[in-house]
Amino acid sequence: MLPEVRPHLSTPLTDQLEHQLGPVSETSQLDLERVAGIAVVSAAHSGGYAAIGHLLGLLAALPAPTEVGERFWSDLWRSSGTAYLLPATIKDGVLESLTGEGTTLARQILSAVDEMTPPQRLAAGEVIGQALIESDHLPDLKTQVIGELWLRDLELTAWHVLHADRRSDGPAGRKAFLEAWSNV
Repeated sequence: MLPEVRPHLSTPLTDQLEHQLGPVSETSQLDLERVAGIAVVSAAHSGGYAAIGHLLGLLAALPAPTEVGERFWSDLWRSSGTAYLLPATIKDGVLESLTGEGTTLARQILSAVDEMTPPQRLAAGEVIGQALIESDHLPDLKTQVIGELWLRDLELTAWHVLHADRRSDGPAGRKAFLEAWSNV
């Protein structure tokens, strides 16, 4: 699942392309070297977009928040001890993520994981693993292992979304970092 691409999200990439490749005018020609440069810079900036898509994909693997999935969501709430993962709580963050803005959802997920005690995390992993085994037909794996891997992936992906969203990545920010780093 991939979020929609919005023009305002490409502003940092546009700025970076202009910085790396120079301004593009209507009369500019795109030669292979320029296209390759665009591809390299685009790949470097795609981490946040890919992380949001992965976050949505992880959530899509769970039962839908419908009457059929109601038992799963109530079991997850009881086992995890947190309401941060409930559909009603993350709905706005999921909708924002579909438009390419995943930081709200990522923060909610990290808050949910942070709120869980180790026993709650194990219990939530068991509930999640059971749902994944039933939906993905993975009978050879233990539910607790699958659930824990899913939770780790969710947590790490949420971190990637937040890390990729940091706003100080402009040329001035990078220059300041390099100067500070070289003075260590």
